[in-house]
Amino acid sequence: MRLLLITLLLFSGLNPVLAAGQPNVILIMSDDQGYGELSCHGNPLLKTPHLDQLAAESVRLTDFHVAPMCTPTRGQLMTGQDAFRNAAMNVSSGRTLLRPELQTMADQFQAAGYRTGMFGKWHLGDNYPYRPQDRGFQETLWFPSSHISAVPDYWINDYFDDTYLHNGHRVKQTGYCTDVFFREMQNWIRTRDESQPFFAYLPLNAPHGPLYVPDQYRRPVEAALREHPEVVQHLKPQRKKALISYLAMCANIDENIGKLEQFLSESKLRDDTIVIFLTDNGSTMGPDYYNAGMRGRKVTLWEGGHRVPCFIRWPHGNLGPARDLNDLAHVQDLLPTLAELCELPLPEQRLDGISLAPRLRGEVKSLPDRMLVVNYSRMPIVGNKKNMFLAKPRKEGAAVLWKRWRWLENRELYDLTSDPLQKQNVAEQHPEVVARMQAHLDQWWQELQPHVAEPQRVIIGHAAENPSMLTACEWLDVFVDQQGQVRRGIRRNGTWQLSIAEAGNYEFELRRWPRESGLKLNEGTPAVKVTDGQLAEGVALPVAKGRLKIGSFEATAKPDADGESITIETPLKPGQMELTTWLLDEQGREICGAYYVYVNRK
Repeated sequence: MRLLLITLLLFSGLNPVLAAGQPNVILIMSDDQGYGELSCHGNPLLKTPHLDQLAAESVRLTDFHVAPMCTPTRGQLMTGQDAFRNAAMNVSSGRTLLRPELQTMADQFQAAGYRTGMFGKWHLGDNYPYRPQDRGFQETLWFPSSHISAVPDYWINDYFDDTYLHNGHRVKQTGYCTDVFFREMQNWIRTRDESQPFFAYLPLNAPHGPLYVPDQYRRPVEAALREHPEVVQHLKPQRKKALISYLAMCANIDENIGKLEQFLSESKLRDDTIVIFLTDNGSTMGPDYYNAGMRGRKVTLWEGGHRVPCFIRWPHGNLGPARDLNDLAHVQDLLPTLAELCELPLPEQRLDGISLAPRLRGEVKSLPDRMLVVNYSRMPIVGNKKNMFLAKPRKEGAAVLWKRWRWLENRELYDLTSDPLQKQNVAEQHPEVVARMQAHLDQWWQELQPHVAEPQRVIIGHAAENPSMLTACEWLDVFVDQQGQVRRGIRRNGTWQLSIAEAGNYEFELRRWPRESGLKLNEGTPAVKVTDGQLAEGVALPVAKGRLKIGSFEATAKPDADGESITIETPLKPGQMELTTWLLDEQGREICGAYYVYVNRK
């Protein structure tokens, strides 16, 4: 049962007993920053002195892997399970939702008496029971979905002075997003009870697009480009401009790492705090200029898509000297590793990861021989307008990792020792290796396949979140997660998979635009900045009425008096239901689904 330990502690009236000397933990994960975006890894344009210093003081996992994109990595980190097992397998389309029965890393820290806080990009569900405050975090400052300016995010947030969700309420913050998340984490740590250790999770949104960053961070990158024009001479001007902003965002992260180091030293927390730094997938820009000797980028199965940095530092933790460890390791190993280092209870669910603690402490010379599977549910092919649906989870889209071998998509075998750029398929020369790796993949898939596509359901009408806002991000297997798609009025529709928590009268408010925009259903918008100076207008749609179907109930209605929404009300009983909406023109023809639906159980 999820949160069993916490529940027992709460209802027994007892306080968790902390083990003597339990360390604090700060877990930092940047977004879309690859292995090569550090100067200690040879980057020719970017200086990262503070991350370099952290690396120099850490145990460095040099063969450490994540998923090739955001959500799967985050779900694996939080649960210690493969993405196809925990259900958080894609970045949108109802496939970001982490199975609610699973215990998370935050649950384990909280059960052991830790204070828990999360600051930044969650990306494992925007509604109850999937939000960070539902999954073990006591303090939360975050934004919904995949990026700032995603569909559920506050309308036209732009990285500066944005509105975020703070402990369940929208609150405007002052400053640049990365600065805000570091600052607010440190402010939260300052208010601690010194007898209680803390777990702080800092999943940054940078350097994920849109590539907004203060100008002062661009200037050193521009200077480096003038010194090394040959690095980017093949790039078109717009791509070069994007690279400058991307690297500038990495420089800002590095500066904040330096400020955090100063804070930990001044607060006398440095020695007894585990600091972990990693990134959530491969680089979005690396292959354009420098990729640390790897092939591939984010959303690919080559090494450049999922091999990332991982630094672990604990000065008083008996981890031995700073050094490289070249054992094959995975993001889902971090939960059992921290559980052992911090003397936490392990979650009740099956773990696909293993503890790295004996290796970090030097108690063993190597990790057990094992194979890892990297898999996730892919997005549709760009430009294929008919293929609006996500590819189904499939065995053929996997990479199997074993020692120096990489078996990709059931057809390509690479030997990284002789071919680090993965250019030569050697499957025919090593049939015995192929057979062994394929057998592992077959067994893995046979176990997961029966339940891998089961949808996870948002709960409406629950006291924990009533009213609630549903968005097109959760249309099952339909991709609409960008405010730019809403502005363009993309002609798509989908269904929400819901659970009704309590019987009652439910009011559904259908909208094309979110409430805070103040826009009418059939209005367009003026041009706004969408990425690195580019402008986009919001097109008007001829919305004249709306239709809703939930369970066996179906109704059509005209816009409300203000012209901003269409309200339909119906009684509902508890149970699982599917919700579909339609925005219609005067003749009753479908335009698209309602991108936003506000639900209130009265």
